[in-house]
Amino acid sequence: MINLTINGKAISVPEGTTILEAARKAGINIPTLCYLKDINSIGACRVCVVEVKGARNLVASCVYPVSEGMEVITNSKRVIESRKTTVELILSDHEKKCLSCIRSQNCELQKLSKELGCDEEHYQGESNNFNLDLSTPYLVRDNNKCILCRRCVAACRDYQSVSVIGANSRGFDTHIGTFFNKDLDAVPCVACGQCINVCPTGALRERDEIDDVMDAINDPKKYVVMVSAPAVRVAIGEEFGYPVGTNTQGKMVAAMKALGADDVFDVNMTADLTIMEEGFEFLNRVKNGGVLPMLTSCSPAWIKFVEHFYPELIPNLSTCKSPQQMFGAVIKTYYAEKKGIDPKDMVVVSVMPCTAKKFEKGRPNQSAAGVPDIDYVLTTRELARMIKREGIMYRELEDKDFDTPLGIGSSAGLIFGTSGGVMEAALRTVREVLENKSFDKLDFKEVRGIEGIKEATYNIAGIDVKVAVASGLSNARKLMDKIKSGEADYHFIEIMSCPGGCVNGGGQPIRTAEERNTMNIPGLRAKAIYDTDKSAKLRKSHENPVVKELYENYFGEPNSHKAHEILHTKYQKREKV
Repeated sequence: MINLTINGKAISVPEGTTILEAARKAGINIPTLCYLKDINSIGACRVCVVEVKGARNLVASCVYPVSEGMEVITNSKRVIESRKTTVELILSDHEKKCLSCIRSQNCELQKLSKELGCDEEHYQGESNNFNLDLSTPYLVRDNNKCILCRRCVAACRDYQSVSVIGANSRGFDTHIGTFFNKDLDAVPCVACGQCINVCPTGALRERDEIDDVMDAINDPKKYVVMVSAPAVRVAIGEEFGYPVGTNTQGKMVAAMKALGADDVFDVNMTADLTIMEEGFEFLNRVKNGGVLPMLTSCSPAWIKFVEHFYPELIPNLSTCKSPQQMFGAVIKTYYAEKKGIDPKDMVVVSVMPCTAKKFEKGRPNQSAAGVPDIDYVLTTRELARMIKREGIMYRELEDKDFDTPLGIGSSAGLIFGTSGGVMEAALRTVREVLENKSFDKLDFKEVRGIEGIKEATYNIAGIDVKVAVASGLSNARKLMDKIKSGEADYHFIEIMSCPGGCVNGGGQPIRTAEERNTMNIPGLRAKAIYDTDKSAKLRKSHENPVVKELYENYFGEPNSHKAHEILHTKYQKREKV
């Protein structure tokens, strides 16, 4: 243990601790801009500087280790003036359109500037002027608001091992961009949106589809169906002041109905349908010598990752569409027939915790009825903005249920929102199908949790089924390399693109670096999902009455020819560069 004083307060911390970490242990906050726990400790922004007795210059507390007897001052006049000057210099080359910025009131630069009493016009002079990158259907890059903190670079590199962005040029011309400054759609970006979630300003944001959705709702010729993913309900409340990990499903449904949707359904239903299709696909591969291990296909950023970096493993991917795409396909085929509506007059809007879903809806083989399965995708953040824009008082709404029949979903479908959820839901069904009996114990806790990689072996019907679960594409890469080398002997692997799963998706409410550094945000959201699962009456996908009806009266059986035409898809090799 190392003994030191911070602002006159004596503390002891383990050797190797930084001043920043020590200060937080002592209950003293040191502001940061570039620092992000575990992935970005580079001392670049100089906002976290402090005085250390005996040191000539101020030091960056996020990278400076403590030493025995050290005396630190975090709030001297010299320190405060240095931080203020640093922020004012950042503001001198920052597009200060705060009133219209998507991150206004949730911007770390704005908050710090206010706290330090900065004058945004103190330093005048030349400033950079960048064109917006609007090349993709899921992301907008605006370097005019970038502060060069490099958090996005770290997220792309360390969380996802994709590394398509970095610092280009030098000096005043330094900017974050792709190699050779190509547009984002010309590089192997996987659309995960983790860069948006860690950005402290409005330099990165999703492509907004709110106006398109409202135009459809206001068009009397259109029948608008809104559907929401499992992870949305445990996060959207944060946009309205609820604590992290609060399930506000009833108010979310009520808000979507208040917006004017003709039907509001639950993607949990097609998560259950995915389990049936994917589970039986897995059983067919095991029985008939198919390609193993089978890899899940629910996460579109993961699919794009395989297409770019591991095309030789495309045959390992399940051919099932994601629950989002399955829902659109079911609505525009089965449901359209039941309602007597031309699919061309139906508009399906999905609300997702994910930016990659905006890319997925435009993929090939996603038009079961001859029109796109999904028309528009809103992130959790977009839905919240839409609710606020329309003057709906979220906290005052009376809870409502999803509409029937397609609003019925099991809690096995609900746990799709967490890392390990798809695997656990599949195991619940596969075990009962293979052993031809019902089980009361439904928890497969070995695959739960936000750890990067989880492994387990379950004996099902006399077969040792070896499974693995990974979240975050850097962890996925480790498993894929084991498969390529022949080292892996798994039967079934679940991959979710975002660390911790969809609860931590690129379209979820943005939390500050301070919150991300001190709270287990994906863990709290996941807990809300598992708490709901624990008390649910319907906990198995194959017992969902809507799924049973679909097979009895429409698809015939899982993996039937008709099911393949409507619920399955194909993949393509993509260039790495």
